[in-house]
Amino acid sequence: MSTQGLLIVLSGPSGAGKGTVCKALLKECPQIQYSISATTREPRTGEKEGKSYFFTEKKQFESKIESNQFLEWAKVYDNYYGTPKDFVIKNLKKGKDVILEIDVNGAKQVLKNFPDGTFIFLLPPSLEELSNRINKRGTDSQEVIKKRLASAEGEISEMKNYNYAVLNDQVENAVEKIKAIIIAEKCKIDKIDVIKEDFKNDLPID
Repeated sequence: MSTQGLLIVLSGPSGAGKGTVCKALLKECPQIQYSISATTREPRTGEKEGKSYFFTEKKQFESKIESNQFLEWAKVYDNYYGTPKDFVIKNLKKGKDVILEIDVNGAKQVLKNFPDGTFIFLLPPSLEELSNRINKRGTDSQEVIKKRLASAEGEISEMKNYNYAVLNDQVENAVEKIKAIIIAEKCKIDKIDVIKEDFKNDLPID
């Protein structure tokens, strides 16, 4: 079978449960490597270099943007965040599957830079349930919540650009579907790079 790992991109609207599902998936599949982001913000208490983030000087980050060293990047307020290409590619070449939990805009950049990735869109059961989840957080004003919900509708319309859609009605169900997707991806003909070599003498000649 293919020795190249899969790049799994998990995205969806805010409140769909990306972080919860990703955490549950990694708990069940510890062999999957979570993609570590680079950032220019200062480390918070308990955060570790190379584990929580790759903490990077602003000038160095901007230099890496210029030399196209990120699969995706964004500037949030005064800080940059991005997914380093070298970290992802290094792990994929080792045969590790790498999962990237990201928003829709970031996924667009990844699709452009790495179209061979497996793109999974995580859906909430309904917009009503999405609203309930965001409200339960208790961290946003009603005005912000309205903006998030309006944004979510636009993000859901981007689902057509993904390979798969997974309904997050129950975390356990969503995780099982993602595990099945990974298995299916690894069985695709274009992912099986040794069949022709191993069986070439047994294959019929046209």
